[in-house]
Amino acid sequence: MEDNETVDEPAPVASTETVGARLRAAREAAGYELEQVAAETRIPHRHLVSIEADDFAALPSRTYAIGFSRTYARAVGLDEQEIISQVREQLASGDGGERMAPAKFEPGDPARVPGRGLAWFGLIAALLLVGGIFAFYRSYLAPGIGPAPLQDETEQVAAAEAAPTATPTQAVPSGPVVFTNGMEGTWVRFYDGEGETLFEGIMAEGDTYTVPEDASEPQIRTGRPYAFTITVGGRSVLKISEEDEVVSDVPVDAESLAQRSAAPAAEPTATATATPAT
Repeated sequence: MEDNETVDEPAPVASTETVGARLRAAREAAGYELEQVAAETRIPHRHLVSIEADDFAALPSRTYAIGFSRTYARAVGLDEQEIISQVREQLASGDGGERMAPAKFEPGDPARVPGRGLAWFGLIAALLLVGGIFAFYRSYLAPGIGPAPLQDETEQVAAAEAAPTATPTQAVPSGPVVFTNGMEGTWVRFYDGEGETLFEGIMAEGDTYTVPEDASEPQIRTGRPYAFTITVGGRSVLKISEEDEVVSDVPVDAESLAQRSAAPAAEPTATATATPAT
């Protein structure tokens, strides 16, 4: 009986030769089904099957192979950096990596499409925003049809002369545009006006990306616009969005971002002092 036990002990070694085998063995040892891992990591079930089969070519891109493998390793308690290194080695050796195509948007991929409840919330918020803008336009920007205010002509002249000095000129931010990710595992794609990809991948928390200054009409697509803090020339500007929504074709050049930040300025009047954008 002791001889039989000695023969059975080396069996687990063979199951951990590749990344897929190691992840599968760790999952089974933890008592997880693939469906449980998919629910916890938000990685589509078919991608988990491909990873366990070491078929990285079935994933959208090399970035997904590394990012998904890291998330899978974390879920089953394996060393993330060790798994990432082994994935890169397998890809470098041509094991399942040659057929990879550029990543495309897939509605089932994690952290990229909001839930149905959030989608309805975003729609209602958008409708309320449109209604507020319309009310603002009708109240302050549309030509009035009522009687002119009773104001002395000299007071009107004085107010008109005081207006230029009461409104300070704000410096428009310029310089490098830097996006800093504040959440773990945020997918983002930067591309130019011709649709050519400048950068695409899953950014870790704290990662930064500087938009090339010579890029023509740079734009962004991501499912987590609220995750990125943005600076232009070292000065903070407004986020692309505070909502959990997929944004696309949003200009991210310095001028466009500066204009977006200046948009919420105080309502213009003859005597009011403009307040900086928040």
